Amino acid sequence: MSSVRGTVRETGGGVYVVALDGGRSVEASIRGRLRQEARTGGRIVVGDHVRVSRSGSAWTIDEVEARRTVLARRGRSGRTAKVLAANLDRVFVVVALREPPATPHLIDRLLVLVESSGMHPSLVLNKADLPGAPDVARTLAPLYESVGYQVFVASVETGQGMPALTDAFCSGASALIGPSGVGKSSLLNAIDPGLELRTGVLSRKTGTGRHTTVGSRLIELSCGGLVADTPGFGDVGLWSVSPDAVADCFPDFASLRDECRFRGCAHVREPECAVRRAVEEGRVPASRYESYLALRAEAMDAEAR
Repeated sequence: MSSVRGTVRETGGGVYVVALDGGRSVEASIRGRLRQEARTGGRIVVGDHVRVSRSGSAWTIDEVEARRTVLARRGRSGRTAKVLAANLDRVFVVVALREPPATPHLIDRLLVLVESSGMHPSLVLNKADLPGAPDVARTLAPLYESVGYQVFVASVETGQGMPALTDAFCSGASALIGPSGVGKSSLLNAIDPGLELRTGVLSRKTGTGRHTTVGSRLIELSCGGLVADTPGFGDVGLWSVSPDAVADCFPDFASLRDECRFRGCAHVREPECAVRRAVEEGRVPASRYESYLALRAEAMDAEAR
C-alpha cells in the first residue's frame, strides 16, 4: 500500500506509536535505512511527522519530515543532543516554589534552553500552597513577568492558577520541562483527571524527585490539546548554542543591544555596554546577568572541547 502520514505519539523499545492522520493509531518500527542515517539530534521523537506503510500486519516508518521546532538539550556525553520532542507550539518551564525550591539560575537555564530552540516559553511556579511558597512567588513572579514571560503561579491542592493553565494547554502541542519532583505529572492529572499519570515523592536524602515518567509520550488531552510527557531533569546542558548566541536567548537584553558602543558586544568587559549599565541601574535583574555570564562561560567551554 502507499504510505500514509502520521504523528509519533509514543517511543520506547524500538517501537513507535503513530497516530495516523485519519485517526487510527498503529505501532511501527523503523525501516532499515533510517536506522543508518545520522540524523542530527537522534532518530525519531514524539511529535515527529512521519510517513508509514504496511506490509501484511506490520507497519514501518519510511520517512521523517523536516521538523518545524526541536526541543533539545545536551546529552550525557556532552557531544550529542538529546532531543525531547519535535514540532511543539509552546513549552512550559515548571519549577517548584518549595520542595524542591527553585533558584533563579535553574529557571534561567531552563528558559534559555527553550529560547535556544526558537520558542518563547511560559513559566509555571508550582506548589504555591506549601508554607513559605507565597513569599517566594511574590519575588519570582514579578521578576520574570518584567522580562516578558507569562507566569502561572499554581497549586494542584488549592486549584490556584489551574483554570488559566488548563486553557493554555487545550490547543496545539505543548511540553512541560523541569526537574523531577516539581509536580509536572500532578499538574497534568489536574488538567485532565482521566490521564491518571504516575506521580512520585521527594527523596528524603537529596530533597529532589525521582523520575516518574519513563520514555516519552505525546498525550491527547480531553480538551483537545496535545502534551509531551518527558522524563524530568535537573542538570540541563545547552546544545549547539555558541557563546555569542547566548545573549539572544535573554529577551531582556534584546532592546539594549543596539545601545552598546560596540556591535557584537559580549556584555562582559566592553566599555559603554548598555546591558551592564542596565544591570547597575537595576533595570535588568542582577540574577539574570549572573546566569548569562555562567551560561556564556559554559558555551565557551563546550566550544573549546
